[in-house]
Amino acid sequence: MVRVKICGITSWEDAKLAVDEGASALGFNFYPPSPRVITPYVAWDILRRLPPYVDRIGVYVDWQPKVIAALTRALRLTGIQLHGNESPSDVKELCVKAPVVKAFPVKRDFEPERLRKFSRASAILLERFDPVLRGGVGKPWDWGLAREAGRYARIVLAGGLTPENVAEAIDVSQPYAVDVATGLEIEVGKKDPGLVRAFMRAVEQANSKLAVQGASLQ
Repeated sequence: MVRVKICGITSWEDAKLAVDEGASALGFNFYPPSPRVITPYVAWDILRRLPPYVDRIGVYVDWQPKVIAALTRALRLTGIQLHGNESPSDVKELCVKAPVVKAFPVKRDFEPERLRKFSRASAILLERFDPVLRGGVGKPWDWGLAREAGRYARIVLAGGLTPENVAEAIDVSQPYAVDVATGLEIEVGKKDPGLVRAFMRAVEQANSKLAVQGASLQ
């Protein structure tokens, strides 16, 4: 089953909507240049109201591991997502605090075997490269590369996903999870209920198709 993380959560209303519609995880962005950045104070007001069994992921760019660990503990986050130039040793240090997802921007020279260096990460997120935003770009890319990368790591697919294309993206890449922010927004930082519902139904249909394919191979 492909899981869904809805990222760029900035309000309780959007968090509740995502959870009610079946998202497995929510993402809270602590990267100031992002238009979806949230302060720890506001994040905690949302986090403390969430039900159990929903993963709460902090998103960071080039923070010191000790600071990430401290905020993870203070906000009771269940996962860490790294979008900067973090090293394999940074991932190794942090993975004892919480599961780590290491993001990789996909450029023309992307070589999936590079992912071996980050074997301590629980998953690898692949997204379209942007030198400033470090995620939330909202532009699709060659999803076939994600399927190839799946030989080296558990893959989270991100970048340009919408209710209209997520089923195709899953079929092509067969990822562990999908991560979406821009494709569900009515405006920057605010989710559209209709788009969220449509996206989740599209993922359900894609999962049903994968289940049928799996059964036919047995």
